[in-house]
Amino acid sequence: MQKCKKRIFKDAEYKKAGAVLSPDMEDCDVIFGIKEVTIPSFEDGKTYVFFPHIIKGQSYNMPMLRKMIEKKVNLIDYERITDDKGRRLVFFGNYAGLAGMIDTLWALGLRLEHLGYKNPFSKLKQSRMYDSLNEAKSVLKEISAEIAKKGLPKELCPFVVGFTGYGNVSRGAQEIFDILPFEEITPKQLLTLDKSAASNKKLYKVIFREEHLAERIDGSPFILQEYYDHPEKFKGVFEQYIPKMTVIMNCVFWTEKYPRLVTKKYLAKNYGKKFKLLAIGDISCDVHGSVECTELGTHIDDPIYVYESKKKTYKMGHEGDGLLMMSVDILPSELPREASEFFSKALIPFVKDIAECDFSKPFGKITLPAPIKRALILLRGKFTPDYEYIEQFLK
Repeated sequence: MQKCKKRIFKDAEYKKAGAVLSPDMEDCDVIFGIKEVTIPSFEDGKTYVFFPHIIKGQSYNMPMLRKMIEKKVNLIDYERITDDKGRRLVFFGNYAGLAGMIDTLWALGLRLEHLGYKNPFSKLKQSRMYDSLNEAKSVLKEISAEIAKKGLPKELCPFVVGFTGYGNVSRGAQEIFDILPFEEITPKQLLTLDKSAASNKKLYKVIFREEHLAERIDGSPFILQEYYDHPEKFKGVFEQYIPKMTVIMNCVFWTEKYPRLVTKKYLAKNYGKKFKLLAIGDISCDVHGSVECTELGTHIDDPIYVYESKKKTYKMGHEGDGLLMMSVDILPSELPREASEFFSKALIPFVKDIAECDFSKPFGKITLPAPIKRALILLRGKFTPDYEYIEQFLK
């Protein structure tokens, strides 16, 4: 284990467990990390296992990819470790959603205070400030009781939180949200939600599936598999719901072939004093992606900004004239002990096979479990067959 003073697990804990502590990884043939490896750190011919964020051709990581190719390394991407049905096997579960929802509600409390509204969310802290997830949940229970008793500012009601997606990330975010008093409604019901009839002593929750995000351009019925296979035949329709929501939690997988959910053009045209939407928690965090005003993946110690749509710029913090954005791209790190334990239990069955693999053999003769072999992006600095398409992004 590389020595580190910042980890939630102290060096002494690793030593007690039997690990050998070292200031560097010079003597290691296989290196397991989490986030991107710094470019100067790559060593010739070694095997690296981490989240490289390159499979969509992410431009900001192409210099790192070039260095890996130059160093003739082997690269295994956690995100691509999947079963025969394409389901991920090594991941952080719902921890990004859990932390993302806490952070968004915390940020919302700051924003509402800035706008002159006293609100119960001001009691909440950022995820990283709690010793455990249960501690954060206990504060949310207090907030829930206060909302049920005193209600939210009536000017903000109906207080609607929309969740795009229904996978692990979304379920994590919903687990936190569901501590609050709420009523779940459908996207169709949202469009006709009556402000005068809505209660200020509960929040309204809406879950958006693919058929609520896009529709066939020619008007024919929505078929999910067709949407996956031929997204060019579809157009985005999510913007019809935006004026009805207070908060959007974005939890969907997205690539450029799919329609955007929130565009800068829409915000420039519609944002104003009467604009209901206050915040977006972009847990998916694709820069300029499904939420186009996601300008950057923010750091834990500087996690929020206000996107000023008229100026087409952003201002870090919770002040400014625009839409509050939370786009931390390493959210599980805010619940580090629980998230790490979950992740390591998923990873450990594969560690021995990776460590013992002879990466000098041709790709067809490499003996790795199928899920790991599917995740092998580079072999001695060259793309394996499934990932040769990435080379176009290096040009």
